[in-house]
Amino acid sequence: MSAPAQFPLISTASATAPGSGSPTASAAVSAPVSTPRVVIAGAGPAAQALVAQLARAKFAGTVTVLSNLDEAPSELLELAALPFVSVRFGQPASHIDAAARVVTTADGMDFGYDQLVIATGSAPAESPVEGSGRCLSYSTIDDAAKIGDAVKEVTRVLGRRPLGILIGTGAAAGQAEAVLRAKGVRPVRTTARPAAVVPTPAGSVLPAAGIVFDDGSRMSGDLVVLAEDRIARDGLAATAGVATARSGGIVVGTDYRSSVPGIWAIGDAASFDGVRLGLLVASGSAAGVCAAGLMAAAAEAGLAAAA
Repeated sequence: MSAPAQFPLISTASATAPGSGSPTASAAVSAPVSTPRVVIAGAGPAAQALVAQLARAKFAGTVTVLSNLDEAPSELLELAALPFVSVRFGQPASHIDAAARVVTTADGMDFGYDQLVIATGSAPAESPVEGSGRCLSYSTIDDAAKIGDAVKEVTRVLGRRPLGILIGTGAAAGQAEAVLRAKGVRPVRTTARPAAVVPTPAGSVLPAAGIVFDDGSRMSGDLVVLAEDRIARDGLAATAGVATARSGGIVVGTDYRSSVPGIWAIGDAASFDGVRLGLLVASGSAAGVCAAGLMAAAAEAGLAAAA
């Protein structure tokens, strides 16, 4: 199995008012546009990396980011300040009309696009473990750097090699174990799901002291890493008839194009060779390749319009 190629690179989109009866709303979707419109469904790390790559490439069109969150992380606010970027907070995409190239949000707003990128990420397969906020998390390859920074701080505080408890099965847990060993942690791996994470005593700088199981048994350590199964959020793609993998995720090629023209997918919502893309390619690398493809598509459309 080989991962998609890594190719480091590289205003506001119109929206209609809720409802379809307004002439203004219809014109906003169907009227010809002079600049390419990219809509990104999702506002996580993959989406943020893609906007940053398009900015570096001096993308000449507009980018609309549809976020399902009302709050705005600082990284997203910085991107929203770019003149060609519009971030719509609390307006997740809910339906795609691939023939008309229109995305509809949960509150009824319509956004026309020339190219649509789905970056809706993934979700835990099970409800969170009690106290999981004290744990480190490994769900994509991008988490390796975060875990490395945390391990460095724990090692400094302890003055010794940390003992880590790793929870999970499958590819993510395997990758997390390799990362922990490479960072000097002694990992103890369990496939049994705990009932809760045990906090450290008040005043400690370490976030977790171990885990407790349903039968009352415990495992103690200096840090806890959750690397449990996740499910790609591919429901939006299904509304457009986009092909999805049997194990979940939007099927993409090495260029991150889906099975439907004009629709792309990056990050943990996508699947390559049956594996969640987030486990194969860092978001920055995937965004670079996708941005290059979007730039090429915009150039081709411009040439066709001029012909």
